[in-house]
Amino acid sequence: MSLKCGIVGLPNVGKSTLFNCLSSAKAQAANFPFCTIEPNVGVITVPDERLTKLAEIVHPGRIVPATCEIVDIAGLVKGASKGEGLGNKFLGNIRETDAIIHVLRCFDDENITHVDGTIDPVRDKEIIDTELQLKDLETIEGRLAKQQKVAASGNKDAKVEVAVMEAYKEALEKGLNARTVSFDTKEEEKAAHDLFLLTAKPVLYVCNVDETAAKDGNEYTKQIEEIAAKEGAEVLVIAAKTEEDIASFETYEEKKMFLDELGLEESGVNRLIKKAYSLLNLETFITAGEMEVKAWTYHKGWKAPQCAGVIHTDFEKGFIRAEVIKYEDYIKYGSESAVREAGKLGIEGKEYVVQDGDIMHFRFNV
Repeated sequence: MSLKCGIVGLPNVGKSTLFNCLSSAKAQAANFPFCTIEPNVGVITVPDERLTKLAEIVHPGRIVPATCEIVDIAGLVKGASKGEGLGNKFLGNIRETDAIIHVLRCFDDENITHVDGTIDPVRDKEIIDTELQLKDLETIEGRLAKQQKVAASGNKDAKVEVAVMEAYKEALEKGLNARTVSFDTKEEEKAAHDLFLLTAKPVLYVCNVDETAAKDGNEYTKQIEEIAAKEGAEVLVIAAKTEEDIASFETYEEKKMFLDELGLEESGVNRLIKKAYSLLNLETFITAGEMEVKAWTYHKGWKAPQCAGVIHTDFEKGFIRAEVIKYEDYIKYGSESAVREAGKLGIEGKEYVVQDGDIMHFRFNV
């Protein structure tokens, strides 16, 4: 399941530094705009303590965590929707992603140039929003007149699409992102999805702070939190430079000691990866055996046969049933056989909605 989160923001806000911490693919980081031109793509593992706990019980040959892709996209500037800077390339790269990690500079440092001369994360956010909204308006206006003619002939699908585009157009012209618009029917939701609007993508605002604000944030981050709350978006405070220092330590013990000194329970990178995974509406079911303990990625809300198909299409085609153990029960009883004896192994059919952390075994016949 190949899904991507795109890291976006103005030049010099810490995108590439953050990407370097997230991925083994090293992006160039430098103190000048447009350092990143071609998008860097990194496949990152999703931290999941459950896999380690299960491995201590099962003693598998290997542990296979879930993964997702992170794309470091070139910095955007005012006028990008009209092709300024690397605008067209930037906007095209965003369109290929499934969710947006929007990095905002929330620290003062006179040694690091800001493209607009002063530090103002609210203004920076609005610059990006405006450019994406203008591009979305361009997309809608390019299709609306054509579909209005088709709708006038009585085409039902065109009528639905016109209603969706008009709702989006009204919101965008008010300076609102497309994700703030909701629809009531599946037909409308499909038409909305098929427009592939940039501002319809789910977003996580990442406030890049200095080390002193890594735990509790600062005045800049509070401003962003207030705005994000109105949008229904999430905010994560992270010190990218500090994360770079954490990533340089070789052992878990060294990293833990450094985090303890900062008063942090978990690295910002780990929190960001988990948030990105959740932002994509993804969850994990697990298979556990002597060969491997493996995390499998599925979309939240999927039923058992769909999840079986993640392993192999034959599993979905010939699905008979799923044997399900809740993670907490596996840990409590200490083995699959003990779970069975305790009557805690569930036998589920085609309508079972898989839950995050379910340990599953599929029965099928092809």
